[in-house]
Amino acid sequence: MESPELTREEVLKRDIPWETYMTAKLINSRGLQLLRRYDHRPDSVQAALLDEDGVAYVSVFVGILRDISKQETVEYMLAMIDDMLIANPKRARLFHNKAFANEDIYRPFLKLLQKKNWFIQEKSCKILTLVISARPNDEGEIDDTADSFSDILRSLVDWLISQLRTPSHPTRGIPMAVSSLATLLRLSKVRAMFVRADGIRLLAPLITPAVTQQHIQLLYEASLCLWLLSFHEAAIDAFSTSRVVPRLVEVVKTSTKEKVARVGVLTFCNLSNKPNLAAEMVDLGMLKVVQSLKLQAWNDEDFIQALDIVDVAMKDSIRKLSSFDRYKGEVLSGNLDWTPMHKDPVFWRDNITKFADNDFQVLRVLITIVDNSRDTRTLAVACHDIAQFIEYHPAGRGIILDLKAKERVMKHMAHPNPEVSKQALLCVQKILLSAKYASYIQ
Repeated sequence: MESPELTREEVLKRDIPWETYMTAKLINSRGLQLLRRYDHRPDSVQAALLDEDGVAYVSVFVGILRDISKQETVEYMLAMIDDMLIANPKRARLFHNKAFANEDIYRPFLKLLQKKNWFIQEKSCKILTLVISARPNDEGEIDDTADSFSDILRSLVDWLISQLRTPSHPTRGIPMAVSSLATLLRLSKVRAMFVRADGIRLLAPLITPAVTQQHIQLLYEASLCLWLLSFHEAAIDAFSTSRVVPRLVEVVKTSTKEKVARVGVLTFCNLSNKPNLAAEMVDLGMLKVVQSLKLQAWNDEDFIQALDIVDVAMKDSIRKLSSFDRYKGEVLSGNLDWTPMHKDPVFWRDNITKFADNDFQVLRVLITIVDNSRDTRTLAVACHDIAQFIEYHPAGRGIILDLKAKERVMKHMAHPNPEVSKQALLCVQKILLSAKYASYIQ
């Protein structure tokens, strides 16, 4: 990669021989006149010229990128356009003037993305992103250029995906791609293309707690991409398969930057109405995270409202997850996990009488699991649940003794797995103590 650290300011110090290009008929006399008036002039003069004849200048600038291949000149023109847009991003609208109706203003920048030159790639990507985002009626427009524009978007998304996989620049390639996507993913077409290209899986590793300012900005823009993708129904499955939800929960939990926490919670706001993802969020402790955030003072009303929405959604999900039918299904499957209901006092209080159904079928299966299972997590949860039964059922201790569960649990007190031995010990203690004192053992 040539001159990877080349800056816009350095490039704009160059003197480009525009007259030579007119002699070679690569620009016309009108173009030369405009360039002479504009090049190396003070910012205020350039601004006035663009206000007066901006469309003509854009036509000359794009024409140079289309017709001239000399690297130094291409770099200079990209720097000039970049400078123009930094001063006033609304100037990107000039590229969509009716004067360009029969001209492909995107293609020159798209072709430059293939150059083995980081400065040219970065500036072309940045400019192309801004110009596309300024396109009027992107979402609903149906015209003769719609297919052509879709091809442009597809090519750009493919290139950005390639940057996430194998960046052109070791430290700036991925941030540039993510920054561009954080703008482009506002378009539904881009969201669909990105999901089909398995882009969420490539974003997932970037969702990790950050310390330095540079990494915080990258994390924020990557999280912003996820928020935009959370509006796209086809992306929901990818959120699960890419394991991005646990990463985002950890980021929201640990972030000290309001903008990062805010965009994460807004994403969960959209995902919390999807039952599978809501259940995953519950398992990851999102309710506690949200309740902790609600204790802090925030000025952003949208953030506060989003916290309330996620809080209600998590509680509703816990209620649904804590149904006895769901619990019974888990027990009968023989595979137990620390789903919310196991430690939820409300679940045990509300459902303890249902354990008597079918001659204590569920309880008998729990005891069988304790006797036969080799899975440590399943064993730990089963011992815990038998202890919960003793605590919450008025005759729990007697029933457990009648079913001869004590001996079966006791053998696990010496289990090599610390969680299994801990839960077995707590269970045996509750069996040996009267119901009056069982609740004190946790």
